[in-house]
Amino acid sequence: MMRQATRLLMAAAAAATMFASTAYADGLMTVIVNDPSNPYWLTEGNVAKAAAEKLGYTATVGAHKGDTNTESNLIDTAITNKSVAIILDPANADGSVGAVKKAVAAGIPVILVNAEINQEGLAKAQLVSNNAQGAALGATQWVEAVGDKGKYVELFGAPSDNNAATRSNGYETVLTQYPDLEKAASEVADWDRTKGHDKMQSMLQANPDINGVISGNDEMALGAIAALKEAGKIANVKVGGFDGSPDAVAAIKAGELQYTVLQPVAVFSEEAVKQADSFIKTGATGAKSEKQLFDCLLITKDNVDKYSAPFVLDK
Repeated sequence: MMRQATRLLMAAAAAATMFASTAYADGLMTVIVNDPSNPYWLTEGNVAKAAAEKLGYTATVGAHKGDTNTESNLIDTAITNKSVAIILDPANADGSVGAVKKAVAAGIPVILVNAEINQEGLAKAQLVSNNAQGAALGATQWVEAVGDKGKYVELFGAPSDNNAATRSNGYETVLTQYPDLEKAASEVADWDRTKGHDKMQSMLQANPDINGVISGNDEMALGAIAALKEAGKIANVKVGGFDGSPDAVAAIKAGELQYTVLQPVAVFSEEAVKQADSFIKTGATGAKSEKQLFDCLLITKDNVDKYSAPFVLDK
């Protein structure tokens, strides 16, 4: 009888384990990105979805396009659909706090990727590029391309995203070390290629003698390149980007972009899903801290051929 009881207990434990595994596998992981028309955010969503499905979850990808109301609605949908976790690229450092709180109140763990919110202790993890390190890397390369004198302009990202200020401050720290470099103008272009083009046109009209453009991301830089080409000035103005997008890599190969700073979005998007999976199964992400920084990499004409996939640079 004792042996039979032991066997029954072991069978029950095995069945419970199998049921738990099935429950995890059947769970929905909701991924919410900014705007997949930007290849960076497209990659972010695609990688996270693929990583979730590889672990046995079902996954959906939604986009808020920087709008906190849309983001809030997507969180509501995730709650209604009984998501087991949410991978979120927040729309606004302050404005997204409420959406995260709502998910947490519903018992759904939230892992943030790419951008932060201005409150700790809500998300189980915040995985972002080391933007300060990347900005210093880019600005140093920019000076090498442009030289240590002349006039330049800056294209600034969306002010609602802390990454915009972090990158700009990083640029400033490096470039102010060169007194003969003068920042002639700075314009907000919201990470957008069309806005980058239009803002570049207006800055070029006011400052026709610039010799450099430093940009908070690749899309704005590519818009600036288009405007410079239209004005016949691309040969005399050096442009630097940030993200590591496929179009930026093509522009480096064409000699139109001097460099881009690659954000390892493919790495931390997959890692975010792994940490969500760990939290679902163990109650802990396995990471040492909530905020986690991933170092950026520099792409120039010297190593551009090692770019093997969107946002992936082989060593």
